[in-house]
Amino acid sequence: MVFDRSRTFQRSLHSRLQYLNNIETAGDRSHLASDPQLASSMTKQRILSGVQPTGNLHLGNYLGAIRNWVENQSQYENFFCVVDLHAITVPHNPATLAADSYTIAALYLACGIDLEHADIFIQSHISAHSELTWLLNCITPVNWLQGMIQFKEKAIKQGENVGVGLLDYPVLMAADILLYEADKVPVGEDQKQHLELTRDIVIRLNDQFGTPENPVLKLPEPLIRQEGARVMSLTDGTRKMSKSDPSDLSRINLLDSPDEIAKKIKRCKTDPVRGLEFDNPDRPECQNLLTLYLLLSGKTKAEVAEECREMGWGQFKPLLTETTIAALKPIQDKYKSIIDDRSYLESVLRQGRQRAETIAQSTLNKVKSAMGFSAPL
Repeated sequence: MVFDRSRTFQRSLHSRLQYLNNIETAGDRSHLASDPQLASSMTKQRILSGVQPTGNLHLGNYLGAIRNWVENQSQYENFFCVVDLHAITVPHNPATLAADSYTIAALYLACGIDLEHADIFIQSHISAHSELTWLLNCITPVNWLQGMIQFKEKAIKQGENVGVGLLDYPVLMAADILLYEADKVPVGEDQKQHLELTRDIVIRLNDQFGTPENPVLKLPEPLIRQEGARVMSLTDGTRKMSKSDPSDLSRINLLDSPDEIAKKIKRCKTDPVRGLEFDNPDRPECQNLLTLYLLLSGKTKAEVAEECREMGWGQFKPLLTETTIAALKPIQDKYKSIIDDRSYLESVLRQGRQRAETIAQSTLNKVKSAMGFSAPL
């Protein structure tokens, strides 16, 4: 497979300051381009998003985030990152970390991420992520981190073994976002607090080392995901489907076999009421499974409500199983062809790293210069 990657993102310091003139909105990047193709890409707002390589992606990841990215990717300049540095903030398996990172990259492509609109890279392959994290650590008050909800929840689980990396996770996330001067960051409910912290860090950095006319970094804005794609656990309809759930029966992974999908749906939690309905707060599992069927079948809510109104679970579960298997088959087939072609996947990650690193290093140099560091000799 051949890639056409003629665009470059190296900007002069003068152009960068012009670009960052308005901290709250994206500047006009077209003046940076030397040809029409570059001008077209530079006028788009930039998005940065990442997924940890901790296990397989599941339907919640796909329907809640990735499918939206695929549908809207032509509107933006996209950078998708496999955030393996985040994966080691909790105990991890070093024997599978590298392979898991390649799996996530291949799944990005299999789900429909288009290299004409996006770059994919692995976080740890660009050292600027770690270096900017340290610089931001030195201006971030520790009490900002101690108040983060996710830290408190995960620290309770780890007990005395909790590491500094878990506390510092939000600063690393801020560095990820800020290195690429992202205009928008796709966030769910559980990540809003982290993006708010990122914005607080930018304000603090600009206040200490920039000026209102020439801020060091820009403020990223949240890109709120569309409603209707919140996928809940198969074992508890009140909890979000999650890779961290110890029970694999709680989620349908994108690479699950047809037999595994059938087993999980057959065993998923339901209620004793006959007749299926949306929007009944007393029936969270019914709401979740109908929503899954709606999203995977492509039918409207009204169509699903009418079709399933008189159904019992014995009739509905085989229907959901068949629909899920059919919806995931194209993704699984494409994934297999990508993961079996190692040289292709490596070329994707290599080009993604090269393009991302150009931007990241430029941003890092700008921050270091603002903070007073000497330039390398």
